[in-house]
Amino acid sequence: MCRNITTLRGLEPHATDDEIEAAARQYVRKVTGVQQLSDATREPFERAVAQIAHITAHLLDELPERRRPPATVPPLRRPEVAARIAAREAG
Repeated sequence: MCRNITTLRGLEPHATDDEIEAAARQYVRKVTGVQQLSDATREPFERAVAQIAHITAHLLDELPERRRPPATVPPLRRPEVAARIAAREAG
């Protein structure tokens, strides 16, 4: 459905809460079409992200291990993305 959502199953180390939340957020953005949150969209959007992240974490815990790791590195594990996030948080 959304090619921007990274495969989280089979990562070593396992997917972090931040990676799971980022995937949930991308999914909710895609299905709702909401890119900028407003007062009218913030609460239902964030609630949906939290629920989907929760379900995703349980799903990843319950599935058997993958035989092969995912072919792509999740964005939050890429050095250039980590540097961009650190710069944004520092500034």
